Amino acid sequence: MEKKDKIKRILITGGAGFIGSHLCERLSNNGHIIYCIDNLVSGNSENISHLLKKDNFKFYEFDIINDFIEIDDEIDEIYHLASPASPKDYQDRPLETALANSLGTLNLLKLAVKKKAKFLFASTSEIYGNPEQHPQSEEYNGAVNPLSERACYAESKRFGKTLVSIFRRKHKLDAKIARIFNTYGPRMRYDDGRVIPTFIWKALHNEDIPIHGNGKQTRSFCYIDDIVEGLIKMMESNHCGPINLGNPNEEITILSLAQKIKELTKSDSKFVFLPAISDDPIKRKPDISKAKNLLNWEPKCSLECGLRITIQYYKKHGGRIK
Repeated sequence: MEKKDKIKRILITGGAGFIGSHLCERLSNNGHIIYCIDNLVSGNSENISHLLKKDNFKFYEFDIINDFIEIDDEIDEIYHLASPASPKDYQDRPLETALANSLGTLNLLKLAVKKKAKFLFASTSEIYGNPEQHPQSEEYNGAVNPLSERACYAESKRFGKTLVSIFRRKHKLDAKIARIFNTYGPRMRYDDGRVIPTFIWKALHNEDIPIHGNGKQTRSFCYIDDIVEGLIKMMESNHCGPINLGNPNEEITILSLAQKIKELTKSDSKFVFLPAISDDPIKRKPDISKAKNLLNWEPKCSLECGLRITIQYYKKHGGRIK
């Protein structure tokens, strides 16, 4: 007889966001009880509308910067993903971003201690800044300009990591740090400023595709299902991290990415070159040796396969073909 996994009570902040909604869906489908928290500043209630009718899914519209919402039930695990994550969003809301990753993280860590819950903090590859090491390993501390417009996100994520480490030592909290690299897939807002939704949306509408700088800067993109699998494996592991989660297999220039998306959409869009973005990293690629060895995790979805799925999503949600 197959042994069933224990039903857990899992709190997910930023649960109506891009990554958070996929994590909510996966864990609720596995039968766990989900407490989804989001202030809907950058998240979207439509991302979780299909989950609201489920008995094991509860949504709270709440800002974690405030004193934390009281949940009477026991909590087994907390995934902390709440923060604007696209440069457009966090530069529009720099203070809210900095506080979500600092004061919000503090509130959640206190809750984890109170509930004796396992805790996972979603860090970011942005903490590496414009890296002097390539690919980036967890031992590399990064090269972030703390005064740049991007620092509200990168520096607050770094501080959040410090808070997690303090609570781990002081309270013996089972607290983990996952360092997430560029992720893409369905439910990304087409206007959030990140390259894949921007390029796909522009291509589907035969509009000019904006390329900042010369387009030779590189990124390594990981499909959402792979990232969700990595987060769950890390939560279930005995490892505290930080551990990189990303796809090192298909590092690609931004210009090549735009060309690939134009081909897949059969678009007539033209490329328009714009000034380079300040402090934009020249290269980004994760070293995932730890994830492979400690979590038995590595991405499975190829870039082309993931892009095809994502393109179909945007076609269904308003993209038109010529």
